[in-house]
Amino acid sequence: MDQISSNVPLVFQLLAYLFLFAVGLGVFTLLLLYVRDKTQHESTLRRNYPVLARFRYLFEHLGEFFRQYFFAMDREEMPFNRAERSWVYRAAKDVDSTVAFGSSRDLRPAGTVYFANCAFPALDHHEAKPEPVTIGQSCRMPYTTSSIFNISAMSFGALSAPAVRALSMGAKKAGIWLNTGEGGLSPYHLEGGCDVIFQIGTAKFGVRNAEGKLDDERLKKIAAHENVRMFEIKMSQGAKPGKGGILPGAKVTPEIADIRGIPVGEAAISPNRHLEMNDVDDILDMVIHVREVTGKPVGLKMVVGGDEFLTDLFAAVKKRGAESAPDFITLDGGDGGTGAAPMSLIDNMGMPLRESLPTLVDCLNRFGLRDRVKVIASGKLINPSEVAWAFCAGADFVNTARGFMFALGCIQALQCNKNTCPTGVTTHDKRLQRGLVPESKADRVAHYAKNMTKEITIIAHSCGVSEPRALRRKHARIVMRPGQSKSMADLWPDVAEE
Repeated sequence: MDQISSNVPLVFQLLAYLFLFAVGLGVFTLLLLYVRDKTQHESTLRRNYPVLARFRYLFEHLGEFFRQYFFAMDREEMPFNRAERSWVYRAAKDVDSTVAFGSSRDLRPAGTVYFANCAFPALDHHEAKPEPVTIGQSCRMPYTTSSIFNISAMSFGALSAPAVRALSMGAKKAGIWLNTGEGGLSPYHLEGGCDVIFQIGTAKFGVRNAEGKLDDERLKKIAAHENVRMFEIKMSQGAKPGKGGILPGAKVTPEIADIRGIPVGEAAISPNRHLEMNDVDDILDMVIHVREVTGKPVGLKMVVGGDEFLTDLFAAVKKRGAESAPDFITLDGGDGGTGAAPMSLIDNMGMPLRESLPTLVDCLNRFGLRDRVKVIASGKLINPSEVAWAFCAGADFVNTARGFMFALGCIQALQCNKNTCPTGVTTHDKRLQRGLVPESKADRVAHYAKNMTKEITIIAHSCGVSEPRALRRKHARIVMRPGQSKSMADLWPDVAEE
């Protein structure tokens, strides 16, 4: 005891020395920062308010994380507000999604969509499962599926390996498809055994030769995978029409470089369009070529800026014959998302899906191609209301990317392009990936898909139809000004074949 008591003052002395050393180091660091800020020429604030101005940048950075918790109202945040994200989180966890007291949604702003309930809703026990739909009936290997809500294009590279594994396993459990995005086919896409849609981007990652052109042998190799059910030629995407994909060099690992066929550590910047596509005939030529090589359905992914292009494309199809048409069109809206894009494009370019989807469907009807070409709607459709609207507008399927990112645990930290995603979804930092356990997140992916189908079926029943694909434009109403709405059928009347 005497020995212990004699050591106590020594311990306190050591702690005191450590404290004084830390204080001295802190003061010395502050002095260095003061001198650095006072003498630098890059920042006016730091030159006028040395050291203190640095807190502004810290708070600006932290604001991205804390705004959604402490300052934003439930329905005012962008690109997705708290109410929208919360529904996805509850659906993915398969917990009670009911709410109490009343809606916090303001139905008065122009453009708001709500649904017209029927006096005689469809009875719950008369619920009909979505009918199987066949895409590419004239192909050697057509694709038939009953899924209505699927995983949109997200490449391995933009997403981490654990995230892709979770999506693949979850898609299999839910019976839905997974789009590879433009980054090529990775082992993680195939691991879960789900149906896979292979996307051919403008850089042809995964199916390119040394010159960056389409390689038929690589195309055949991809098509040989039984799980690869369709091919999607990406012309443009919603967040950046007119700009190719961007994968920062920090995210181009040796594995990703090998799958894509590009150098390690160099930014992967795709061309802003397919170099061999100079007019609508070139587009159809490529569709036909890929379909002949693979034997599987081939479609286009695009954003449209008006109906002129669609008219030209479908007129060319009519001239050649319906067999020359793409088997499907994935229509992305100008409000779509991405891992990295110039703000000038992400904020301003492309028609929103609310306008372009009915435009596409009407154009297909006008040329008599609606039954031949299936329509997949994509772009900010993460809640039942948006998905049900898409079926009212005429979609055959709905895809979402960011909805499934939320199901994986994304918190909208807006770090997708920086390799610092705190939830492990879009980073290749092994330390951050460790928090994303694919086996448990796969269940959330499946729950989200199944609960989405359940909720849009509830909307369909309230409108008087048995299942989501039976929804029509008359079932949706759009607010034109406060206190007045119009049926979508009046705003977008059915178009007959010319």
